[in-house]
Amino acid sequence: MKRTRQYAAAILMAAIAGTAGVAGAQEKTEITITKQPSILYLPALVMQKQELIEKKAAEEGLKDLKVNWRSFSGGGAATDALLSDNVEIVNSGVGNLLLLWDRTKGKVKGITTHSALPLALVSRDPNINGLKDFGPKDKIAVPTVRVSTQAILLQMAAEKEFGADNWSKLDANTVQLGHPDAAAMLANPNGEISTHFAAPPFFYKELKTIPNAHVILRSNDIIDGGLSQSTLFTTTKFAEANPKIIKAVLAASQEAIDFIKANTEQAVDIYREVSGDQTSAAELLDMLKQPGMMDFQMAPAGSMKFAEHMAKVGILKTKPEQWTDYFLPESASLNGS
Repeated sequence: MKRTRQYAAAILMAAIAGTAGVAGAQEKTEITITKQPSILYLPALVMQKQELIEKKAAEEGLKDLKVNWRSFSGGGAATDALLSDNVEIVNSGVGNLLLLWDRTKGKVKGITTHSALPLALVSRDPNINGLKDFGPKDKIAVPTVRVSTQAILLQMAAEKEFGADNWSKLDANTVQLGHPDAAAMLANPNGEISTHFAAPPFFYKELKTIPNAHVILRSNDIIDGGLSQSTLFTTTKFAEANPKIIKAVLAASQEAIDFIKANTEQAVDIYREVSGDQTSAAELLDMLKQPGMMDFQMAPAGSMKFAEHMAKVGILKTKPEQWTDYFLPESASLNGS
């Protein structure tokens, strides 16, 4: 009996030691974060260039953190990489965050947003001046059909224009293309794509260089107050195991946004260097002077309105009650919507 009690005690002590080992496990020393082409992702590029996550992690005691940045042309492949553990953090649209939050039953959540810059639906067809002018053969480029930020905004706009039962009226017109490819197709007068739901700086360049290019509507016309675009999200498993890295990402995001607003010319130089965008610094600075183009912010904007539409049309099986449902507890102080 005594030996049995000693054996049981040993098992208990081992279990306690094992639990303590998990709780005190060392955080990752190398992570990969995704990014996409567009000045929407400027804070991420500043973070990359200035190694701000590494700096903030060191302040938290993680002195040797290595951060890799991996480029994707759209959010679909990036989210697949997250679910397959090939990346730790995705930087994409709020729609992709909501989709993964829903499909994983809350095991993917947001860390912070980086921008709420406007998107623009641009057409080169002089006969298309409103949503009612699209015929069945008029193609609209979006990053991912049906579930990308642009595709869902188009559904919300169609609902306003055609009525609640016709939210999907223009879904058949959409074609999946990353922004650079869509912009190139739009510039080809004989190309199949006549309209592009574009992020900046693509719509800015399209309006300046493509004959007859004009704006049909902007994201701010669809959601009052704008909609967050660049959103960092991760798995709750990673967040729980790496709290110092999450804290470093939040602190680095704030420092990057503060830097952009205080040193805009330098930030533009970083964007051109890291992204490879050949747009002149003067043009980019002029673009950033346009309404809403400096809305770099961490607080999620318009995400609940977006989520409500996704739930109403069946894209989300679970409707969130509030924006903090799909963001980490560490993000609750961001005062989002």
